[in-house]
Amino acid sequence: MNQLKLVARIVEKTALRYTPAGIPIASATLMHSSETREANTVRQVEFEISAVAAGEISRRFNEIDLDVPVEFTGFLARKNRNSKSLVFHVTEFGTPLLD
Repeated sequence: MNQLKLVARIVEKTALRYTPAGIPIASATLMHSSETREANTVRQVEFEISAVAAGEISRRFNEIDLDVPVEFTGFLARKNRNSKSLVFHVTEFGTPLLD
């Protein structure tokens, strides 16, 4: 199963674009920061990940304010067929979370 659920903040986004088939695509960079336990040690986890939202959800995704924590759900896929880089494809997201 390829499913990712992540609380993150949008730190950068681009203008809505359209595929040749007319499907709207929203692109953004998400920043995640949290603490977790690994091998009985608390570990600080911070990373940025590229994200896209396609279709109907893209317009709502593009309207999310910058630097507001939101729970995103989706899957990981290669950036393109020949790339080893991963992109988070957002398929759902919740309302902004309180800090």
